[in-house]
Amino acid sequence: MGLLPLRRPTTKPLRGANNERKVTPAVTERTLVLIKPDGVQRLLVGRILARYEERGLKLVGLKLVQVDRDLAERHYAVHREKPFFNSLVDFITSGPLVALALEGPNAIAVLRATNGATRPWEAAPGTIRGDLALEVAQNIVHASDGLDTAATELALWFKPGELVSYEREIDRWVVAPAD
Repeated sequence: MGLLPLRRPTTKPLRGANNERKVTPAVTERTLVLIKPDGVQRLLVGRILARYEERGLKLVGLKLVQVDRDLAERHYAVHREKPFFNSLVDFITSGPLVALALEGPNAIAVLRATNGATRPWEAAPGTIRGDLALEVAQNIVHASDGLDTAATELALWFKPGELVSYEREIDRWVVAPAD
């Protein structure tokens, strides 16, 4: 499927007021998550990955990476002119991180909701940041914020052959069948 985020429409049957069948589209997306060096050092990788999988997202890429400065600067290029750019780069290169490629219906929105607000003190309890982080500088995870960003970030972090498409038996229990 390449490195572009997968965006495959599926349908979910619903019933209207008169029990007539309605169909609303759901979109399967592929996106990037980074479990940052603080998450790795605090031994949270398994717990975080479990939350994503328990939510129903499918793991299609996974690797432990010691990030070099060039990759860090490309990842944070959008922040290059901001005063915190160097501290972002220094932090993400301070230790290994885990790069994940995940997919599922509306995966980008699902991941961002699961992760919680960027500022941990604003993140709801039950979210990753709400439960596990205290400061913005060490907020445990990064997730792509849109389809274009996901495509760019997946291409930065994964080679085409490193992402795997496959069927899961549990999907019939997680994802509504297409009509």
